[in-house]
Amino acid sequence: MDIAAITSAWVAGWTVSRGTRPAEPRPWGYVIQVGAPGHVARHVLPEPDGTTVRKLCDTITEPGVWLRLMAPREEVAGWITPGWTLREDPGFLMTKALPHPAGQAAPPAPPDGYRLRTERAAGVVTVRILAPDGEPAARGQVAPTGATAVFDQIGTEAAHRRRGLGALVMGTLERAAAEAGAATGILGATVDGRALYTALGWEVRGPLTGAVRAG
Repeated sequence: MDIAAITSAWVAGWTVSRGTRPAEPRPWGYVIQVGAPGHVARHVLPEPDGTTVRKLCDTITEPGVWLRLMAPREEVAGWITPGWTLREDPGFLMTKALPHPAGQAAPPAPPDGYRLRTERAAGVVTVRILAPDGEPAARGQVAPTGATAVFDQIGTEAAHRRRGLGALVMGTLERAAAEAGAATGILGATVDGRALYTALGWEVRGPLTGAVRAG
């Protein structure tokens, strides 16, 4: 898959994962109406250039609108106009070929005292791991959309890190996505997340930079 195809699949799965309306295509990419506080909408550009980005920045005046650009952070910094702010951390678009379920080993059991729960609703599989005291310890979700599946909102609480919970969440989600027919997983990663995903066989396919219109 090239970056345009990966981005298209990522956008399609992200809208399912977040429960938004389908993305609206544009000549330069996609618009997603999110409708959340501080995240009104997002404009996704798979192959951005300075002219297009500057025009969008000048046109968009509503606070809380995001740009997601498949370009290095330092390059995007030279494109955005006053009123826009870059996210502090760089991001990465990553993919992984998902093994057929028949070829996957069952995920290991959670550490002693932890409980894993899997829920399915509205096309999204959500995995939660609860700590011995019942508090959330780790979570993640995946939205399979045919041959691809988008992994989203993966995280482990600080007090429960370095116990293999992130890998357990990802392994459970990968198996669920493959069982739903997906052959390729896609996700947007932070710097910290990239280390985990790389260790689990994911590959960086390109930079992913975010910018938001300030209020």
